[in-house]
Amino acid sequence: MLAEHVDRAGLPALMVSGKTQALISDVYDRDDLFVGLPRVETRVVTWGRDAEPKSFPHSAVIVSERELSERLPAPTVDSQSDVQLDWTILASRPLSSLSVERRFGSRVAAVVPVELTLRAERLTCWIESVSQGWLFLIPGAESRGWLLAVGGALQSLFAESRLVSKQIQSVGDTAGQFPAHPAMADPFCGPGWLACGSAALAFDPLCGDGTGNAIREAILATAVIHAAASGAREEEVREHYRSRLLSAFLRHLKLCREFYSAGHDAPWWEAEVALIDQGIEFCQRELANASPFLYRLQGYNLHPV
Repeated sequence: MLAEHVDRAGLPALMVSGKTQALISDVYDRDDLFVGLPRVETRVVTWGRDAEPKSFPHSAVIVSERELSERLPAPTVDSQSDVQLDWTILASRPLSSLSVERRFGSRVAAVVPVELTLRAERLTCWIESVSQGWLFLIPGAESRGWLLAVGGALQSLFAESRLVSKQIQSVGDTAGQFPAHPAMADPFCGPGWLACGSAALAFDPLCGDGTGNAIREAILATAVIHAAASGAREEEVREHYRSRLLSAFLRHLKLCREFYSAGHDAPWWEAEVALIDQGIEFCQRELANASPFLYRLQGYNLHPV
């Protein structure tokens, strides 16, 4: 079995939810993977025109993509296994030559280092919508933090801010940019190959836990390949994989629609909602033609229903 990926710049900061921390710890059978990382315990949100800030309990840690990779144990291979798995797993972009990318949004995120004010709470993150996009501020070590600016130019988003701007003392140079809209490879699986993680589906960082979803996809991909190697019909288990990922992506798109419909009554938001609707229609059409689920995942293995 061959896992293919391409090198790319890691994100400078990920906010890993408590649920995803538990999943990663369970997969690696380690309870010390997130010790000592900056934590977020409160989320403050201003969402919608003239909305007032609301506070919610939160549970997450802040870690760079590189540090998270370094903290994870090295993968092991069972050298005693006599099962030959002639499969390829695509773990990141570029896409397979057999696939095209379907994009259900146009928004791009800029990642910017910032210095927080003395009064900014160090265990809090802040989220705010403005007319041309949204801002997401997370704390880092000491007085530093990271600002995610999605939609229009940073200066114009920041000029409208009533919540996030009050927490920031100074703004640094943009550290990078990445697409912040849902997207999927079509197809993301075929005879002898599967895509998972960012090679299959891309999630909006506002409405989805991309790290957690990538891990769940990898677990399911592994279960599909082992089921096929153990005698299950490849077409059936591959179709199960496709339907499960499409169902998860549809749920994500519906959640995106809820947030973006309420973000602001402005053209930028309306255009993004229209693109999300295209994705919802696509997934619903594809799932309407899919076979019923013939398998269920138990632990790390597929079993017939």
